[in-house]
Amino acid sequence: MKPTSPLTLPNALTLLRILAIPFFAIAVWYGHHWQAFVLFAAAGFTDLLDGFIARTFNQSSELGAVLDPAADKLLMTTAFLLLAFRTQGMTAPIPVWVAILAISRDGLISFYAFASTDRLNNRKFQPSWLGKLSTAMQLIAVSLGLFFNALGYRPWMEPFLPEMYWVVAILALSSGVHYFVRATRTPMAC
Repeated sequence: MKPTSPLTLPNALTLLRILAIPFFAIAVWYGHHWQAFVLFAAAGFTDLLDGFIARTFNQSSELGAVLDPAADKLLMTTAFLLLAFRTQGMTAPIPVWVAILAISRDGLISFYAFASTDRLNNRKFQPSWLGKLSTAMQLIAVSLGLFFNALGYRPWMEPFLPEMYWVVAILALSSGVHYFVRATRTPMAC
């Protein structure tokens, strides 16, 4: 049975994640790298938990379908912006060009979905496996960037991060192109 109230446990967890974003941003801005890492990890855990609860206990809702991805985009955009542009005291900043690619991809996809006359067609706007892989790689890159900043400089980090950022950039571009090709494909007449 679907919940009648929009304030389900998954939606409450999503709201908690949204409320954590300013505290995460403050921690990154002021160089409190361990706190930033813990807040980001906790936000990631609530994302997993709210999805599990929504599926397992049939608590998915229309509000959650909008709120959950919005919370994810807001958290990731905040993380990319701060880790790319607030580099003072960081040992593992994200390159600005990688942040721009990742944020632009998500922004353009969101804009296209919003502006589309066919936005109510759920099949058209479902994430693809390539999009999920891109998002997962972005999460890994941000998580490791935060973790490495918390640890401080270690020589073994140097060769690892640049390659990871290239993978993030390639996946952002390829999944963005794939998304637009799939979303703009006209259905064939039967």
